[in-house]
Amino acid sequence: MSTTLAPLHAAVCRIVAAIPPGRVMSYGAVARAAGFPRHARHVARALRLGPDDLPWFRVVNHRGGIAARGLNGEDDLQRVLLEAEGVGFDSAGRIDLARYGWPGTR
Repeated sequence: MSTTLAPLHAAVCRIVAAIPPGRVMSYGAVARAAGFPRHARHVARALRLGPDDLPWFRVVNHRGGIAARGLNGEDDLQRVLLEAEGVGFDSAGRIDLARYGWPGTR
């Protein structure tokens, strides 16, 4: 990890760890909350590199959808984990961010 992005990664882990069960944030909202607006893609990388107990599944795209990762079953796993916390999905597979979004999600 570059030393330039180390503060972002630390902040992402802190912010995502604070998202309560049953709530979500978008990648962009996490980046803004970390003080790095326009770095949503780096948030995704920080989640991949984060600790195993980090609730990565509480971070979704800006439309409330699960970002396709191309990994076997991980997209399904994210939905299962969110549904287990009471997060609902509409018929298009999106989460109502007004209802389930953690403050600052949009």
